[in-house]
Amino acid sequence: MKKLIIPLLKSLGTNDLDTALELEGTRFSVDQCNWPEEFPYSPFCNGRIARTEDYIVVDFRVSGLDLKVQYLEDGGCSWEDSCCEIFLQVPGKDEYCNFEVNAAGFMTAARGTGRGDRVSLSPEEFSTIVRMADIKGPQDYAGGVWSWRVILMIPFALLGLDPENLPAALRGNIYKCGDKTAHPHFLSWNPVGTPSPDFHRPEYFGELIISE
Repeated sequence: MKKLIIPLLKSLGTNDLDTALELEGTRFSVDQCNWPEEFPYSPFCNGRIARTEDYIVVDFRVSGLDLKVQYLEDGGCSWEDSCCEIFLQVPGKDEYCNFEVNAAGFMTAARGTGRGDRVSLSPEEFSTIVRMADIKGPQDYAGGVWSWRVILMIPFALLGLDPENLPAALRGNIYKCGDKTAHPHFLSWNPVGTPSPDFHRPEYFGELIISE
């Protein structure tokens, strides 16, 4: 099981978010091609993860074939687009949250104990998630190499956590997918051992250590 440190961005306020992430964020790579025979394509996807007092900050950076953005509202099938995802679980709870954001910053997010019992976040809860995305409007390019970036700031409160009393660690996984792109792909940070693509598998989550 892989581990990542989620450090506190202590220089935020003195530095802008980009600089603070560059100086203090933990780098990660979404490079596990778990189903190479059926889905061999692996775009480049890495980033940085950190936190503020109230938010988890995930900075996704992608370069690869195709650029697809068809869902321009929250709650759509963003995983069919050029998409990055983070799933988070509080230790000791069966429930976990999935946050799946396309290249334009529109996302689906839900809670539940497995794939079959997801309950979507409310519009009010979606509005609390900060999104910063390079790509605007609908896109549909098959082929060509495209680079894009999207930052998520997820409130600890959406995970049912008190920012003043955070646990020592969370569990989770980070993914890159594009189900309906010209080159479908399903990559993960922590390896997933299922026979076919399935990201809703908490038994394959890694450890995300919350650091001061």
